[in-house]
Amino acid sequence: MDVMGDKATLLETGRFVQPADFVQPTGDFVQPENDASRPTGGASQPVGELVRPEGDFALDRPADQDETGEAAEEARRLLAAEAGDVEAMSVLGAMLLRRGDLDGAEPHLRAATAAGDRAAANNLGVLLHQRGYADEAAGWWRIAAVAGSAAAAHALGRHHRERGDEPAAEYWLRQSAEQGHTLGAYALADLLEHRSDDRAAQWMRAAAERGHREAAYRLARALDRQATRTGEDGADNGVEPDAAVLDEVEQWYRQAAARGHRRAALHLGAILEKRGDLKEAGRWYLTSAKDGEARAACALGFLLRDAGDTESAAVWWLRAAQDGDGNAANALGALHAERGETQTAERWYRAAMDAGDVNGAYNLGLLCAEQSRTAQAEQWYRRAAYAGHREAANALAILLLQGGDTSGAEPWFSKAAEAGSVDAAFNLGILYAGRGEERAGLRWYERAAAAGHTEAALQVGIARLRDGDELAAERHLRCAAGGGSPEAAYRLATVLDARRPPEPAHELGEPAHEKTECEEWYERAASQGHRRAQVRVGMLAAARGDVVEAARWYRAAAEAGSRNGAFNLGLLLAREGSEPEAAVWWTRAADAGHGRSALRLALVYARRGELAEGKRWADRAVSLGPEEVAQRAARLRDALREELSA
Repeated sequence: MDVMGDKATLLETGRFVQPADFVQPTGDFVQPENDASRPTGGASQPVGELVRPEGDFALDRPADQDETGEAAEEARRLLAAEAGDVEAMSVLGAMLLRRGDLDGAEPHLRAATAAGDRAAANNLGVLLHQRGYADEAAGWWRIAAVAGSAAAAHALGRHHRERGDEPAAEYWLRQSAEQGHTLGAYALADLLEHRSDDRAAQWMRAAAERGHREAAYRLARALDRQATRTGEDGADNGVEPDAAVLDEVEQWYRQAAARGHRRAALHLGAILEKRGDLKEAGRWYLTSAKDGEARAACALGFLLRDAGDTESAAVWWLRAAQDGDGNAANALGALHAERGETQTAERWYRAAMDAGDVNGAYNLGLLCAEQSRTAQAEQWYRRAAYAGHREAANALAILLLQGGDTSGAEPWFSKAAEAGSVDAAFNLGILYAGRGEERAGLRWYERAAAAGHTEAALQVGIARLRDGDELAAERHLRCAAGGGSPEAAYRLATVLDARRPPEPAHELGEPAHEKTECEEWYERAASQGHRRAQVRVGMLAAARGDVVEAARWYRAAAEAGSRNGAFNLGLLLAREGSEPEAAVWWTRAADAGHGRSALRLALVYARRGELAEGKRWADRAVSLGPEEVAQRAARLRDALREELSA
């Protein structure tokens, strides 16, 4: 029984693992990495008002202020503060706080706060939070928030979320967000999303539109999932994901990536690669990989491999694998296996497995099977199969079947097929058909054929022909023939050939013969080495009077072992006056059991006067048949016997 198995490695399977959605644990700050924006609480708000990126508070710094200018500004503010200028106290406290001089900043911030400066109250809260006095910090944030500080409302909302008081957190974060505070909008969106509140999308979009890169990334991810679900739901009804949604997904990924978001750069690269913009995809993968994204390094490696630069690909795969990317480790393993470096390949497959990639175990099984280490191959296949790897389950079933364990193989074939393995479904069809359970086998063949399996489509086509359903047979044979099956092409040609009316006799002056569809399928099968198709194409050429073309196809079939091809080639050669060469081909066909060839040889030797040899071939023709040939050979044999005894 010929059971087929998929020998694909991870290099031929899904190349990217989608990152898990960003989920911030309750009580943690939800700011993106290194993301900060200026507070927007109003024109009168001092420059020194604080915001809090990634769990830490930080001050905004004027863009073009160097250290010398800052020192001069600090001295000027100090003189003004000593003269009782409240704004100077607030700004000086913020400057010292930014520099890390908490002791120097605190008296100025307290003095400004006592004078009613809301920015100073917010910054005093930041200072106290850094000292570890979270509750006292919250008190000053509350004062600043009530006075209208969006940054303080944001900090206070995050403080309450840390404490698990989500209603209070939502209240203050909403106050911040509604004042246009970018970080407040993002934190509110994160809180609402955590509670599965549909209003989260509104605030995530607001934060993204204000330039928040993590919000842009998460908005893109949400839209991406929505488009993916639309595509999956539309698989049966022809609905495609909305192009406008896909464009928006790319836009938000691009915005986040341009601001340094490495995962957004990874996803943007994947979109561009899928679209065929490989050069730009490579640039974004490179940007993401340099920022430490292992999956981007792995994807960049595949791009380089596909471009023929295997050495550079290996460098990026190595970098990704060392960062724990199992996909890259598998790619390295496959690369070394192709080079014959099996020990190194095995080491990387094990590294992939240690990284949690079940493909590592499957690839180890493939490696061991190629080295005839059957027991170890079975061990690794089982490990991957138990982890849910469908192709490993199929490979394990094949291994068991080859060892004679049919009962052990069948459940693994079933498990793999139910998980979506097309090869396993086809193999189940072979298994059932081999046991005589034709209907059960046909069901699995049909399942595999529906998923595009060429040989399964051929088997369904043959079964439908046997049942007399010619239209269904033709449909499946066309699928299989289009998939490259020479047997399907030949059988499809015979179906079409049986339908076509006989051609009228060709007369002088008529246009040259045009090939019919069935002839084209015969020729496709013949060009793929199908012997019966080669004989048939030769016969069609001979019928057109093209002796050279006919001889070419007969010879191809005969050399491949076709008895009919050898017989027809002999006939053609004999008609052209090359009877000795014809006898060579008839001998080959007769030795292979072709009765007509044996009869022709008997006639050749009889005409030459070699009666004993002629009688021997006549006896052979009688035994080989068919009946008509046997009768003619028997008459010739009797005549030769009489002459020999005369």
